[in-house]
Amino acid sequence: MAELRLGPLLRYVDESSATVWVEASRPCTAEVRCTDGSSGRAHTFQICGHHYALVPVTGLAPGSATAYEVLLDGARVWPLADSPFPPSVIRTPAYDDPARPLRVAFGSCRWAAPPAGGHDPVGPDALGALAGQLAAAPGAEPPDVLLLLGDQVYADETSPATRRYLGARRDLRDPPGPQVADYEEYTRLYYESWLHPEVRWLLSTVPSCMIFDDHDVIDDWNTSAAWLAEMRATDWWNERILSGLMSYWVHQHLGNLSPAELAADPVYAEVCADPDGTDPLREFAARADADPPSVRWSYRRDFGRVRLLMVDTRAARVLADGERSMLDEREAGWLREQVLDSSSTPAGAPSGTPAGAPSGAYDHLLIGTSLPWLLPHLVHDVEGWNAAMCRGERGARWAGFGEQVRRRADLEHWAAFPTSFDALTALIAEAGGGAGAPATVCVLSGDVHHAYVAEPTWPAGARGPAARVVQLTCSPVHNSIPGVMKAGFRLGWSRFGRALGRRFARHGRLATPPVSWRRTGGPWFGNQLMTLTMRGRAARLQLHQARAAREGATELRETAESVLSEPG
Repeated sequence: MAELRLGPLLRYVDESSATVWVEASRPCTAEVRCTDGSSGRAHTFQICGHHYALVPVTGLAPGSATAYEVLLDGARVWPLADSPFPPSVIRTPAYDDPARPLRVAFGSCRWAAPPAGGHDPVGPDALGALAGQLAAAPGAEPPDVLLLLGDQVYADETSPATRRYLGARRDLRDPPGPQVADYEEYTRLYYESWLHPEVRWLLSTVPSCMIFDDHDVIDDWNTSAAWLAEMRATDWWNERILSGLMSYWVHQHLGNLSPAELAADPVYAEVCADPDGTDPLREFAARADADPPSVRWSYRRDFGRVRLLMVDTRAARVLADGERSMLDEREAGWLREQVLDSSSTPAGAPSGTPAGAPSGAYDHLLIGTSLPWLLPHLVHDVEGWNAAMCRGERGARWAGFGEQVRRRADLEHWAAFPTSFDALTALIAEAGGGAGAPATVCVLSGDVHHAYVAEPTWPAGARGPAARVVQLTCSPVHNSIPGVMKAGFRLGWSRFGRALGRRFARHGRLATPPVSWRRTGGPWFGNQLMTLTMRGRAARLQLHQARAAREGATELRETAESVLSEPG
């Protein structure tokens, strides 16, 4: 009899359909049955001896909430027999109902090591706290979608339990040591991350959109051409990168796609048609690594009049000296096309989604990028200076020093790719301007282990956007930050930090940025989630932090709230 090894995860949801992801213990037919009579089924596909299914559910009613169960070969495996949680539910939106808000929760960086003896070394998990809050109050309104902006798993920073598991498989004195080495070891990370009872239930009942960041593969992933050359010269990197991309495709990427996009995906079709899809998927991963422009990990979701663009800022980079860019030409073109699209919706978009922008097609534009666009001023200037040093602005000696600093200090955000920073800034201004401009353009990011709100100002005489533009950064969901880094980020936002940054900018002979910005919220430190609530053209932001409560429980406490735009 087939058993449920991982999941279910509720992934894509629109007005009439959904997808549910599961891993089973053997080949079988996975079925999702809803209490309203809608259902779906799919046969599992096999990758490296593991068996997965992404079940499309159709026939759902707009604006409905229906409990569901999961069956494998006809036997019910979810909800678990002894589950203390409410039934898992598929909630569909009704985009033509102006009274229904859209709630988007987001964050990044979730190190999922289980606490030892009840003590969690990095504090309460914000996802676990959200799950506990929703489970304790079944009438509470959950997020309509959860955006996980990178570092879902830490392939290079494993827990003590995972290191023991790795040590039982191989000699940890050999590279890559206590980091994961292959696909099987990656599956261990996802079990550790997604089998926590509260988080497992949360992911079964709140739809999610995901994108990777560096720790999903390795710290500094694609930071520079020199770094990549060093990695490719090792005897372990090829297996690591292929396994990382394969496991991401299986566990995260597939669920980002709509049923229509899945049906049109040639790799998915090939994997499902093969009794063992390992080789076709491995060939795909090898192509993605060797020729990044041939594969797109970014994607678009339209939630009525809210457009979400999740942007890959890791695999799509151009690293060649003199050509460095956060996005390759094809990816940058795709992003521009989606931001300014005024003629059609993406394949698989909800049928009720209005088409077009910037002529009033959406009220809010959300750009999900794991790496912040607007950073603390000192950090921004240091990253720009470092980019200048690495490209030889001050000679070969400074270039070598700059490469060392780049890796040690993780100087690889948008500011470290100055032409990309300028291009994104110009695109945001264009998207937010003109007739029918959206009410807000929000850049959603994580990575930097603190949360803040920053707002840009365009120089006098420049054509700035009519929309309110904000950088919303929320990190971590579950991790820690050393005290020295806290002090560094506070310094980076200070007046002294800004003045110090100008000295770096002068030494690097940097051009003046096309915008200035100021921090209007934060910095906040702790395990946290941000939530955007949008109704029509109104938008409200909340920050919730995980706190310990009585008897070992955790809770989410609202730390900050602000209005981004008013109804209009």
